Amino acid sequence: MRYRALGGTGIEVSSYCLGTMMFGYIGNPDHEDCARILHSALDQGINFVDTADMYSKGESEEIVGEALQGRRDEVVLATKVHFPMGEGRNRSGNSRRWIVHEAEQSLRRLRTDWIDLYQIHRPDPDTDIEETLATLTDLVRAGKIRAFGCSGFPAEDIVDAHRVSEQRGLYRFRTEQPPYSLLARGTERSVLPVCQRWGMGTLTWSPLAFGFLTGKYRKGREIDLTTGRPSIAAERFDPADPANAAKFEAVEQFALLAEEIGCTLPELAVAFVAAHPAVTSVILGPRTLDQLKASLARAELVLEDAVLDRIDEIVPPGTDLYRVDSAWNARGMTRHALRRRPVLERAAAE
Repeated sequence: MRYRALGGTGIEVSSYCLGTMMFGYIGNPDHEDCARILHSALDQGINFVDTADMYSKGESEEIVGEALQGRRDEVVLATKVHFPMGEGRNRSGNSRRWIVHEAEQSLRRLRTDWIDLYQIHRPDPDTDIEETLATLTDLVRAGKIRAFGCSGFPAEDIVDAHRVSEQRGLYRFRTEQPPYSLLARGTERSVLPVCQRWGMGTLTWSPLAFGFLTGKYRKGREIDLTTGRPSIAAERFDPADPANAAKFEAVEQFALLAEEIGCTLPELAVAFVAAHPAVTSVILGPRTLDQLKASLARAELVLEDAVLDRIDEIVPPGTDLYRVDSAWNARGMTRHALRRRPVLERAAAE
């Protein structure tokens, strides 16, 4: 396993990161089995574990915390805050009130005195970024966290956060966690270049494109939309939806390419993400021990330039073949007030 510096922090992390979104009732409710997955990852050289408060409503953090007893010092531990953790007001977002509250709750669930990397899970248009950065800076100074980063932030928000950090003398985001895969390459347009420019670490998620690159879902084959990933978002897999045609076609071409170079489709998918110079660590999110073993089986796989050129022909750089779950579509696309003037001000002349 190769290790890389994490965004100028001096912390070294494995080039694969164990993601634990599938730990708990949403994926694998067997705590002992999840612990075996985590211990196997550590035994094979992974020293980076990523979770979040909202994964299975805190259950994932509890599983990780229990499994790391006696091995905490071996691990660079990352978690996240932002999404709702219950009913009622002020139980989500990036406010000082919520971040401080959830940091304490995450420390309790993880059974640790500190968090190595605390990440803001998504932008919050209702909270001034200075408020968020000041709160995170205070948590570093208090010894609760070692460094902090962001996840799903558009390039412009990352740049704005760095500007505020410089102007206000606050610590800055050290990492970003964007989606990145053979089918979702939009992050190449601006997010990855901005992260490189600012010396940020990048932890990419969903290298298998929400399961589409596992090889399980192929063109012309019947797909059970009631189980697994399709049961969560059937619209992404329904072959009757014309919007999915490009994804199915690309998967067929990638499967042929993988066969040509002697690897599996998932191995090709993970190796592609790891090959980008801006990527620090690729987050693997296994639900079972067999899935982890499959992901690690060809960690040494090198994609030659000719193979990467073929990939670029199938899905051009910067292209998304599906709408990824990210923030850079959110504000300008979903908030009418940000892209529509008041009715009386829309005409070019009175």
